[in-house]
Amino acid sequence: MPDVRLASPQGKWILLTTVLGSSMAMLDSTVVNVALPRIGRDLDADLAALQWTVNAYMLTLAGLILLGGSLGDRYGRRKIFVIGVVWFAAASLLCGIAPNAGVLIAARALQGVGGALLTPGSLALIQASFHPDDRGRAVGLWSGFGGIGAAVGPFLGGWLVDGPGWRWVFLLNVPVALVCVPVAVRHVPESGDGRAHGARFDVLGAALGALSLALVTYALIEARSGSLVVALTAVGGVAAGVAFVYVERHRPDPMMPLDIFRSRQFTAVNLVTLCVYAAFGGFFFLGALQLQVVVGYSALGAGTALLPTTALMLLFSARSGALADRIGPRIPLTVGPLLCAAGMLLMLRVGPDASYLLDVLPALLVLGLGMVTLVAPLTATVLASVDTARAGLASGVNNAAARAAGLVAVAALPLLAGMGEEAYRSPAAFDDSFGQAMVWCAAVLVIGAVVAFATVRPLPPDCRKPECLHHGSITAPPLEGVRSRGRLTVDGGGDGDG
Repeated sequence: MPDVRLASPQGKWILLTTVLGSSMAMLDSTVVNVALPRIGRDLDADLAALQWTVNAYMLTLAGLILLGGSLGDRYGRRKIFVIGVVWFAAASLLCGIAPNAGVLIAARALQGVGGALLTPGSLALIQASFHPDDRGRAVGLWSGFGGIGAAVGPFLGGWLVDGPGWRWVFLLNVPVALVCVPVAVRHVPESGDGRAHGARFDVLGAALGALSLALVTYALIEARSGSLVVALTAVGGVAAGVAFVYVERHRPDPMMPLDIFRSRQFTAVNLVTLCVYAAFGGFFFLGALQLQVVVGYSALGAGTALLPTTALMLLFSARSGALADRIGPRIPLTVGPLLCAAGMLLMLRVGPDASYLLDVLPALLVLGLGMVTLVAPLTATVLASVDTARAGLASGVNNAAARAAGLVAVAALPLLAGMGEEAYRSPAAFDDSFGQAMVWCAAVLVIGAVVAFATVRPLPPDCRKPECLHHGSITAPPLEGVRSRGRLTVDGGGDGDG
């Protein structure tokens, strides 16, 4: 049984290590959007290249996050976490020195691989190291500090872009890794799962899932050309998706057991997740561009302007979860997306002469309140919709679904809104397309609200509760549980308060 106490020096070092590691990935997922206009100008990149700058990272992260932690179970969680941090830092260095958009996109894909190793590993190290009596509080501190990092991310990114330059958005990860790795090696105990040594990795399932996402994303981004290659790529993406389902259904130990979707509640809440995080992904990709290209904000101004959404989530997500415990998840999961839809429609007022206090801030406050209302109940409903032994797996599937939804939205939304390849260079053209995109996002959120109202049911009183109560990420719901036998499972310890 793990016996490290949170108040001990070693416990504090473990917490510092995991916060630093997970913050690298979380910060990168929030700050890059603010840097996109400057990246486009410096590298002479079109809109498709900016889409790939975001999506290359999300593609490998979403495709591999369900598989990444199983390496830690077999070879040692600390070892794989350290490899992930080093990998992420090396890819960040390559991003920072990229001479052109092609190299930057390839480096971003490599970053996602590192993120898939360290993101589940950071939580797994906490749950494998701390005494059960301290584990809940440790997870709570970890998620709280991660939320602070997510809130600071856009502000920090904007300051770096306007000051030293956008390359420092990536280069900053290198000194963080130089602190994180020695601390991990010296102070974090190694842990693993002996049961995992006989299990096989579902490499084929992971490869097919990532390939399907990659081909569909390529087809959506390049669809403006209308070429035969794009059509064949789209067909190939669908075929890879079908093959993924076939492989997962017939493997004895699949990465994503399809029988988990026999739970109607689990299937329904994942549909809500797809709608919600597709809208979030599209909004935060285009919103940062709108504030800079159309409204005329600096990168720092745009990053600061977006702070209210993550700040509200960080401050009130725990209270929202407590409210959902009392009244059930159906109302929050219905009202939350509707509030988010209203916030995105309010963004239609944000144009060339927009006032921050009268136009931008009200939209972001309504959006942030909607996110606060729905994220904690979403996580709780996911965990409660399956047997306790599969709660961690359910959380991992839900997290991957959210990231995949954001990936597809960033690829599809500019196409649906009629954005040309040079749209972000023209304030008038971008403003017109942005309005159409916000209508699409609002419509998807309304669909999510309707699905939630029609399908979500009260939670059983003895269901597993989320440990990550403080949450500030805008890219995915919090990841719960540790990995075992190549799949996410709960660790067998007590449920913490977080």
